[in-house]
This record gives sequence, structure tokens and C-alpha cells, in this order.
Amino acid sequence: MTDRALSEEAMLISLRDIQMPTEAAGGIAADLAVAVGLASLIALLVSGLLRALSLKCAEPASLSPADRLDQTRHLPAAERRVEQLHLLRSLAPERYAELRGAIYEPGGGIAPSALEAELRRHV
Repeated sequence: MTDRALSEEAMLISLRDIQMPTEAAGGIAADLAVAVGLASLIALLVSGLLRALSLKCAEPASLSPADRLDQTRHLPAAERRVEQLHLLRSLAPERYAELRGAIYEPGGGIAPSALEAELRRHV
């Protein structure tokens, strides 16, 4: 820097000299490539974040089927039925296949007590 002060006019003239190039190197193709690359990166980050947030925790493997059945007693009736059907599907897939059509009938097909008795036979 110099020891003398610049006049306002000299400072404005020196600022007008600083100019950005009218077109970047590579032209419009480079601009499009950068835009597509940044959009792809943002999409990957968002999808990774959504995937991480939507993963369910695995059930503890230490629970026996009998323990899992006992845990369903504290659930409301509809949730208990769903959990018991999941357990039946994992323990006796052939029996679950037989009952699968009846599940969606009016009245629910199998009675809750019969479903629990069926599970007790398999655990």
C-alpha cells in the first residue's frame, strides 16, 4: 500500500477495472455439469439420511418364541393379534398359510384364544 490516500474518483476507477469474465471456461456444458453434479450429491445425501432415519431396530435375538408370546399379553387386542400372527408365520408357516385367507374374512377368521392355543402348541 502507499502512504498517500486515494481520491474517491481514483478508487471508483480502480473498482471498474475489476471484472469477472463473461463466460467461464468450458462454457454452458461446464455449468450444466456442475449443476447436475451438485443436484446428484444433494439427492444422495438426502436419500442416505432418509434411509438412516427409516431403518427399524432389530428385535433382540435372545427372546425365545415363548417369551415373545408372553409379551403380546400386554398389547391391545388388535396389536396382539397382529404380533401373534407374525409369530405364527415364523414358527409354523404351513399353518399360517392355511389361516391367511380366513384372516381377512368378516369376524377375523380364527378366534384370539384359538390363535394363542395354536401358538402354545408350537413353542
